[in-house]
Amino acid sequence: MVVLATKCYVEGDARERALDSLDSLVANDLAELDIDWTIGVLDDEFVSVTVEGDDETVAQNLLRERWGEVTDHFDHGETYVGTLRYWNDEGWVLDAGQKIDISRDDLGLGPGDPSQIRDRFGVVQHTPLAFVYDEDGDHRLADETQDMLYGWTRDEDGETGGRLNVNSATRGEVRATLNRAGHARDVVTVERLGLLEQSVVCTEGTDPPGLLASVGEYLPAELKCVVP
Repeated sequence: MVVLATKCYVEGDARERALDSLDSLVANDLAELDIDWTIGVLDDEFVSVTVEGDDETVAQNLLRERWGEVTDHFDHGETYVGTLRYWNDEGWVLDAGQKIDISRDDLGLGPGDPSQIRDRFGVVQHTPLAFVYDEDGDHRLADETQDMLYGWTRDEDGETGGRLNVNSATRGEVRATLNRAGHARDVVTVERLGLLEQSVVCTEGTDPPGLLASVGEYLPAELKCVVP
């Protein structure tokens, strides 16, 4: 069994849609392999995939590479993935199967208190984030996560108009909502951050706060803007 570093925290029909979406993604990733799989949700809301078959090891490695893995064993200096659990005056707290505290200074994301930093980079709750584990508790955001977040705030080629980040919805649901609200032409693409966390890349000239105001009524989710 591989415990993916992404959560399914919605209920009812929304949970069924989310797990159906994940099943389709897993099917695409593992289509060429001789395996069967079963998807489940653990008590802590992390998603598990149980794989059986001749290509079991290969399939597990592909899942780990695609989603990251929640593990009960951490090595000093190695990089793992956790989801944003909450934030306070001291820093951000990730859930990686255990609580991972990252102090404001170890976020490496510039000035401001942890809440202001989250707002500036548009990080919605439950977003998967890579971190470097420290056996003394001085964990830090991984360089790849810092680069991703800083990249959201830049528009060096002048071809995008910022981002709208969303949780509690699949990529397909976000796309459908944008279309229903008449904003298909305002979007370059919808990037998948996690199972239920998406990043809408806006076209040049699109105002992310205006997009948020327009689609917010259709999405029972946390939405945050990133303006270059």
